[in-house]
Amino acid sequence: MSGPILPALQQRLQKLDGVPLLMLRLYLAPVMLQAGWNKVVNFEQVVTWFGNVEWGLGLPMPALQVTLAIGAELLGGIFLLLGLFTRLSSIPLIFTMLVAAVMVHWENGWLAIADPQSWLANGVLLYDESVVTSAEKLQRANSLLQEYGHYDWLTSSGKLVILNNGMEFAITYLVMLLVLLAYGGGRYVSADYWLRRASSNLH
Repeated sequence: MSGPILPALQQRLQKLDGVPLLMLRLYLAPVMLQAGWNKVVNFEQVVTWFGNVEWGLGLPMPALQVTLAIGAELLGGIFLLLGLFTRLSSIPLIFTMLVAAVMVHWENGWLAIADPQSWLANGVLLYDESVVTSAEKLQRANSLLQEYGHYDWLTSSGKLVILNNGMEFAITYLVMLLVLLAYGGGRYVSADYWLRRASSNLH
């Protein structure tokens, strides 16, 4: 029975292979659009941060670098949303995420949120002492709030956290973009698919 059933199931599932790619695009698009827009509204501050050697990234031609990042994130976000030029628009976004991971987040280790209980913060992968320090700050903050603040109200929607600003999110987005680079925007659910289909019909 499994002989004819499995190929039939596989054939039906292939018709849905565009859905995961659509989900990746819908997840990534607002992230990129927000990142690009934040740079637009804070352009001067971001340029200063990009160029400053002492406390910033120390990049050459910071205004040009910020402008390129804005273009990659805003245009890339729009193209991902539409599934238009998906593979092509993924390339500058991959580069942007790689630069962000190495230049901005690398020194903070892997974790985006400080968690000294995580095996990723105990020396297995990019150990970072600031994770422990952040945890100590969090413990102190909880104690202060329990004593002087409205602790139950502040934590009614979830526990307090300390941002560790590690590579976790940037690398996650990078992996997702690599999938889109390899597979494109997806069948039936992207502008690329319909443009390709229209082009083939013309020939």
